Amino acid sequence: MDHDASHQPARGFKRLSLGALSGLLAGYAAIAVAELVSAAVRPESGPVIAVGGAAIDRTPPAVKDWAIRHFGTNDKLVLQLGILAVLTVLALVLGMLATRWRLAGSLGVLAFGVVGALAATGRPDSTSVTDALPSVIGCLVGAGLLYWLVGRLGRRASAPDSDSAEPVADTPESGWDRRGFILAATAAAAASTGAGLAGRALNSSQGQGAVASRNKVVLPAPASAAAPVPRGAALRIKDISPFMTPNGDFYRVDTALVVPKVDATTWKLRIHGKGVDRELTVSFADLLKMPLIERNITLTCVSNEVGGPYVGNARWIGVRLADLLKQCGVKPPSKGGPADQLVARSVDGMTIGSPVEDVMDGRDAMLALGMNGRPLPFEHGFPVRMLVPGLYGYVSACKWIQDIELTTFDSYDSYWVKRDWARKAPIKTESRIDTPKPFGRPKSGTVMVAGVAWAQHRGIDKVEVRVDDGAWEEARLATEDTRDTWRQWSYPWDATKGGHTLTVRATDRTGETQTEKRTNTIPDGASGWHSVVVTVD
Repeated sequence: MDHDASHQPARGFKRLSLGALSGLLAGYAAIAVAELVSAAVRPESGPVIAVGGAAIDRTPPAVKDWAIRHFGTNDKLVLQLGILAVLTVLALVLGMLATRWRLAGSLGVLAFGVVGALAATGRPDSTSVTDALPSVIGCLVGAGLLYWLVGRLGRRASAPDSDSAEPVADTPESGWDRRGFILAATAAAAASTGAGLAGRALNSSQGQGAVASRNKVVLPAPASAAAPVPRGAALRIKDISPFMTPNGDFYRVDTALVVPKVDATTWKLRIHGKGVDRELTVSFADLLKMPLIERNITLTCVSNEVGGPYVGNARWIGVRLADLLKQCGVKPPSKGGPADQLVARSVDGMTIGSPVEDVMDGRDAMLALGMNGRPLPFEHGFPVRMLVPGLYGYVSACKWIQDIELTTFDSYDSYWVKRDWARKAPIKTESRIDTPKPFGRPKSGTVMVAGVAWAQHRGIDKVEVRVDDGAWEEARLATEDTRDTWRQWSYPWDATKGGHTLTVRATDRTGETQTEKRTNTIPDGASGWHSVVVTVD
C-alpha cells in the first residue's frame, strides 16, 4: 500500500481546516478594520450596523412583531449576533474554498464588502458615499489577508498519475510552512483585535460631547406643572406594576441598532411644509426658554400583545407642540388647514406620521425634553422626542426628532405605513393582570388579583374580573390621576383549590367595553381579553 496515498484524506482535511481558520481570521480582520474606519466616518456606517439596519427595513412586519414578542428589547442584540453568526459561517466556507481556488475565495470576501457598502449608503440617514468606506476598506483588508494566509499553506500537489487532474492533499514537499503560517495567523489576529478595540474606543468617544451636553442640562420649572399624583392612585399590592415607571424599566421599541448620541448644543429642529406661513428652526436652548408643560402620560407600543409589557407611565416635561405649530401659522383641517399629517423625522432616518387634528385638538401633545424629572435618557430620545397622548407610539412618539413637515396622508406614507401598518392608530382600551402570575400557585383563601388598565385620552371607567366561566365581578379601581394615564385595579378573590382561569376586561369613559375578539398587533394594535391560568393549593 502507498504510504503517501493512505495519508491523503487526513492531509486534505488538515488543509481544509487551516483554510477555514484563514477565512475566519480574514472575516475577523474585515469587521475589525471596518469598525476602525467607521470611527472616521460615523459609527452607523459599520457593516454589521448597516446590514442590520437594512435587514430591519426589509423584514416583514409579522416577523418583526414575532421578534419583539419573543426577544423583547433584546431583539436588536439577537439580530446582530445572528448577522455575526452568518458571517462566521460564510468566512469558514470562503476559507475552505480558497484552499482550492485561492483568488475566488478572496473575491468572495470582497463581494461582502459590496453588500455592506450598498447597505450603508442605502440607509435613510446616509448623507454621503463615504458611508461605504468601512465595508470596502475592511473587506479589502480581509480579502488580502485570506489570499496571503492561504498562500502560506503552500501549493496543492497533483496525484502521481499524470493523467489525473484531481488535486490531492499537500505533502511536506508541497511548501507547507507550519511556522510561517502560525506566526502570520497570530499576527493577523493580534492586529485585528487592536484595530477593533481602537475602533470601538474611538466610536464610544464620539458620543462624549452628547453625554456632556446632557449632563449640563438643567430643566427649568414648568409654567404648567403636573398635579401631584392623587392619594390612592398607586396601590400597595405586591407584584402590581408601579404607577410611575422608572426610566430604567420603561420599555424601548425602535429600529435603532446604535442609540443616537445627539449633542444638545448643536441640535436643531425645523418646522416646514403645507400650511406653514412662517418656517421655524429652534435649538434646544430655545425650547428651554419657552413655557414648559409637565404631564403624567402613559405610552403604549402598537407591538404590545394582549397582556404584554410594552406600556409605561412617566412624568414628561416639554413644549406644547400645538403652540409651536400655531407660531408657524399652522391650522388643523377642521379650521381650514391644508395639511392633515405631521411627519416627524428622526436623526436616524425614521419617519412617523401623526394626524394634525389630534396634535392640535387640545390634548397635551408635546416635544418632550425631560422624563421623570431628568433630561431624557439617550435610549428614550435625548435631546428631544415627540409624544401625543392617546396614539400608539408608531404614529406619535418620534425619538431623536430633528424635522417636522406638514403634509397630507394622501401624499406621503411614513416608515411603518409603508410596511402595512395603519395610518391612524388610537390606543385601544386594554387591561392586564399583573398578579397572580401565569401558572402561579397561590394558596386557597383570599387572593388579591390586581393589574392595570388603560384607554389614554378617554380614561378608564370600570374594570371587571371573571373566574373561569362565572359572572363578571367589578374590580375596585384606584384613584384616577388623569385620563391620559393608566389606572390600577384590584379584586379580592376567594380562591378555592384547583385550576382556575382569571380574565379581565375594561370599559372606558365613552362606554366602550374592551372587546373579547382577539386580533394581532398588525395593523393597528392587538385586542382581546387578558387571561391567566393558576393552580390554587
